Formats: sequence, C-alpha cells, structure tokens
Amino acid sequence: MAAPRMPDETGVPDPFPYMHPTLKSNFGKWDYHERPRPGVLCHTAKSGDKVWTVRAGTQRQMDLYTIRTLCDIADEFAESHIRFTIRSNIEFMVSDEAKVQPLIDKLVAEGFPVGGTGPSVSMIAHTQGWLHCDIPGTDASGVVKALMDELHDEFVKEDMPNRVHITTSCCQINCGGQGDIAINIQHTKPPKINHDLVANVCERPTVVARCPVAAIRPAVVNGKPTLEVDEKKCVCCGACYPPCPPMQINDPEHSKLAIWVGGNHSNARSKPSFQKLVAAGIPNNPPRWVEAASVVKKILAVYKADARDWERLSDWIDRIGWPRFFELTELPFTKFHVDNWRGARHSLNASAHIRF
Repeated sequence: MAAPRMPDETGVPDPFPYMHPTLKSNFGKWDYHERPRPGVLCHTAKSGDKVWTVRAGTQRQMDLYTIRTLCDIADEFAESHIRFTIRSNIEFMVSDEAKVQPLIDKLVAEGFPVGGTGPSVSMIAHTQGWLHCDIPGTDASGVVKALMDELHDEFVKEDMPNRVHITTSCCQINCGGQGDIAINIQHTKPPKINHDLVANVCERPTVVARCPVAAIRPAVVNGKPTLEVDEKKCVCCGACYPPCPPMQINDPEHSKLAIWVGGNHSNARSKPSFQKLVAAGIPNNPPRWVEAASVVKKILAVYKADARDWERLSDWIDRIGWPRFFELTELPFTKFHVDNWRGARHSLNASAHIRF
C-alpha cells in the first residue's frame, strides 16, 4: 500500500494551479470591470482579454450531491473552473460571453440563485450552528436559510443603496464577525450547574481561565469539587459551556436573539466600526424565525428608502443619527441601547492596517 500523503503545513495553498487560464495569463494586468447584470462581472485586461464571472448563492455547509452537481454544471456549461467567495457563494469563470446565459439558466433551474454583486444583499455569513459547534444556542445556518428565503429578491437584484453584509451567530462569542446587520443569540441567565458531574467531566482550572470576566471560581458542594458563578459579574456569554457541559447555558425560554447593526471590517471609505444593539429579546423560534426576519426586513426597507446612493448602512446611520434611526424603524429604544462601555478603547486599533 502507498504511504499516505503527509499534510502540507504551509498556510494558504498556491492558487495558480487552480486558476482559470485567462485569469492566470492576465494576473495583475486588469484594466477595468463592468457589471452586465446582477450576479455577473466582466473583467477586461489591458491585453483585451475578457473573463465573465457568474456568482450563485450556495449554502455554506454542502453535501456531496450538491458539490457534484455544481462541478457537473462547471464542466458542462462553464470552463471547469470555480471558486468560492468568503461569503460561501460559488463563482464560475468563462472566457466566452455566449456561455454566460446558458450557465445562468442552468444554475437557476437547479435552484442556485444568481446575484449577490453590486448594491445588493449578499449571502449571509454564519457560524457553525448545531452541526459542528460545541456551544450553539441556536442554529445559525437555519436562520440564514429562513432569512434568505425572505430576501431572495434583494439577492438577485441590485436595488440597495450599497452592498449589505448580514451575519448570524449561534452564540455571543460571535465568530460570525462584523456585519451591516448581525443576528446573534443572547443568553439572559447565568449557567445552571450540575454539581454532581463537574468533577468527573470538567478540568476546573481551564473553565476558570475561560471566563472573560473572572466570574467563575472553584467550590465544593455536597463534598464534591465543583464550580460556582458570581452572578453579579456573569455576562451570560456561554464561554464556560464548551470546556464544561454541566454548566448548561442554553435555555428554551431565556435564550433570545438580538439584532445588531453598523459593523464594518474595512476602512475603504470609513474607519472600522463596532456593531450596536438595536433589538433584543427576540424569540429564538425555529424553524422560520419569523420575529427576527421581520425586524431585519424592516431595517432593510427603511435603509433602502432613506439612504443615499453608495451609503453603507453604518454611514446612513451616522448621517441621520440614532434617534432618527429608531424613529424610522419603529424599534423600541431602552436604557440598554445606550453605549456607555469604553473598556480598553484607547488601546484598540481603530484602523484595518496591520501594526507591529
């Protein structure tokens, strides 16, 4: 038997062996690009070569059948070259414009909407959810499916003032990242501890170190070593649950969804910004999450009607102000929306530049 191939621990793979020949031959020599229609980009090189990119929406967690279907479409209708974007869209590259429309027709017929370019609602990025993560309070991928069913027209059209990035996270640790609109789970009660199991399951020093606010400390209950939580310090983040499942944080009644807006990673036109809470206590109500979807659709509708061309959602809010935002969206404003936490703001990077 042949020896198994050892993994290459060299970081990101070299993209050139997998790159479309037109892209490879004109790498770094592009002149301009156009958007012939939503979901299609046309790049023109200084040499005169053109390449059309067709973007289609796909789920982040795909089964083997779906992957093979997409690859068969690439072989038959494109030129056997594909790539995936950071938001889990698939892109097909072709060097012949005549192949673009048949490719689009086949993708749509197979259930893959074409869009997500230009000023549209791009595919929602999400965390692992129930399938892979050890801490989820909801299914982030399920929220994405339910919400994108509602926002299908905003994906296949380019009617928004600017691009809108939406993220969903299945816990407050939020590995889904920043977004113009973010939907995160919000635990509202400290963990319930099963003291009979802690000593057998948990490495207590690890759990104590995991807490970001030092709210957990060792304890003894009924003669058994266990842990206790200072509920005055606890922020109900759920970070203690992965290393110690007996510290159950999920609750069907008290785990809610929250909507945050205005997050921005880049500094292309404005500096990076943190998300701000605008709605909380939304029921975590699978499988359609209708309450969360209604809030997101309301925010998008107001933004679409009131923002200027090319204004990102955070730029629009900066222009009109938070009082006007809550007035237009008809969301209730409470004392919990007041952002008075500063923490280590003086030492946080306020730009996307790498620093050493």
